Amino acid sequence: MLQQSAGDLDKAFRSWWKSKGNLRAPRFKRRSHAQSVRICGKEFGPTDHGVRFPKLGELKLCWSRDLPSPPSSVTIIKDCRGQYYASFVVEVEERPLPANGKAVGIDLGLAALVVISDGDKIAPPEFFRSALKRLWRLQRNLKGKVQGSNRLAKARGRVARLHGKVADRRIDVLHKLSTRLIRENQAVVLEDLNVSGILKNRKLSRAIADAGWRMLRTLLEYRAKRYGRELQIISRWEPTSQTCSACGHRDGKKSLGVRTWTCSACSAVHDRDVNAAQNILAASPAARLNGCGAESKTGLPASGSEASTRLDQGGQLCLA
Repeated sequence: MLQQSAGDLDKAFRSWWKSKGNLRAPRFKRRSHAQSVRICGKEFGPTDHGVRFPKLGELKLCWSRDLPSPPSSVTIIKDCRGQYYASFVVEVEERPLPANGKAVGIDLGLAALVVISDGDKIAPPEFFRSALKRLWRLQRNLKGKVQGSNRLAKARGRVARLHGKVADRRIDVLHKLSTRLIRENQAVVLEDLNVSGILKNRKLSRAIADAGWRMLRTLLEYRAKRYGRELQIISRWEPTSQTCSACGHRDGKKSLGVRTWTCSACSAVHDRDVNAAQNILAASPAARLNGCGAESKTGLPASGSEASTRLDQGGQLCLA
């Protein structure tokens, strides 16, 4: 454990020196923040009920899944809520999914978290918004506590548990959504959004952070690599909301309040988000994939039904 900590410290200082002042200098972790320790080599061994360490004995675990291969290291993590996790590093055999030639364009938004080029919309879960009232009450209770007291520590724990619950529910929805998109489509096309810049908008920053745009892209990236799919990112400067997906005529900029508009050239009526998703798909080579997942020589869009991701009657994500 001491060797791993020394190695992490060495890596942190080397990264700081190479950055030439662009990164913050390494600091000690706060006791109130997440803590972790990593153990490698033969210093541990998994058992039926947990993990056995020398001199400490067996640490009982609630296994979420079976290990596919012997682990090379384990990291014990204590988060801000006071919960403990064990994360194992194992070798997994990659098993690409069979190619199906399907491609979809995805437009990320706030009125709908994901709008797919075939017209399906996924409503944003808004877990943080639903927890705001309780969070305000807990933070008001936290404000009146004496610094360093036991009641302050308990109040901080209640706030951390609420934030953790919101984060767990959000990542669960994003995991299920990204899994379905990757499994049912050969290619997924996204727009390269400047999320960090958009978050500077004080009126929309809370809703954007609650949606988890960047996390969804990260999950799609690693799942596409794991299952042999293709994730394509088009330029953020593509006029996807200004161009008619039917005739290609560019109608100019539109305010965020305009959700439906009519093309002045072909008189086609467009839903703003669906039209943008169709233009995102058309702006990438994924629109010309054949049944084997390669680019078609004809240059025509791939045929076949698109993936179906829908909502149930309660407005929740339906993955069945």
